[in-house]
Amino acid sequence: MIGFVGSVFSPWYRWSGRRDPQNHCCINVATYGPGGRFTMTDRGRAALRQSPERFEVGPSAMHWDGTRLVVEVNEISSPPLISRVRGTITLHPSALVDCTQALCAEGRHHWRPIAPVARVEVALSQGHTWSGHGYWDSNFGTAALEADFRYWTWGRFPHRGGTTCFYDAIRRDGSHSETALHFTADGAVEPVEAPPRTRVPRSLWAVRRETRADPGYRPAQVQGMLDAPFYTRAQVRTRIAGEETVGVHEALDLRRYASPLLKPMLAVRVPRRPGWPRAQGG
Repeated sequence: MIGFVGSVFSPWYRWSGRRDPQNHCCINVATYGPGGRFTMTDRGRAALRQSPERFEVGPSAMHWDGTRLVVEVNEISSPPLISRVRGTITLHPSALVDCTQALCAEGRHHWRPIAPVARVEVALSQGHTWSGHGYWDSNFGTAALEADFRYWTWGRFPHRGGTTCFYDAIRRDGSHSETALHFTADGAVEPVEAPPRTRVPRSLWAVRRETRADPGYRPAQVQGMLDAPFYTRAQVRTRIAGEETVGVHEALDLRRYASPLLKPMLAVRVPRRPGWPRAQGG
């Protein structure tokens, strides 16, 4: 689940010239396996309501109650499986982390892990009800991703009683950004030495993938989660400092995403709804 203000993967936001982020917002929910659905409606400024504790976009909302993040989902999934997706996602942080990482020297892109170690409870329609290890972070910036990056990968792996995250990016100028951090259950942040970048077999759309793994170890996909011509998300098994672990991995090819040919394809999966009647409340 991702909340967007200035929906970076919305073709409508790109076509608008990205001048008004608040006019292109959404709460994106993706579920996997039998009954899996994908929702990503680009909504206009009228649908956005914000306060320090609550973020609403149309009929869905996120609320921080002081100890938990509660997400109230009420969306319509995109083709080919069109149906309503409703329910709640509740995240219980082990601790909140005060950590922000710049991804480029100019400071135009940042990553902020908020609660890297957490427990999540999911109760959504289509039978998606479970609880397990959770994670909460934020990305923000002042420029289009494809303006500053060619490619990046990100991975979050349960490790040493906490979570280890790797964030690797290739900038437009060919330089590399490499971040490797371990987060403990009590909120401590520890820089770690990252093992070598190692290839993972390409996705269904042949997106190049790599993650960090001990020398000689070959990471592998355990479960595919989301595939697009420029993006892939999957559960990946790797080994870090002798400990085998399965975590969530993403790869993003910004050169592919920059292609104008992709935008009409994305518009099918990302419908635009500019208006929202205030009388409907949340």
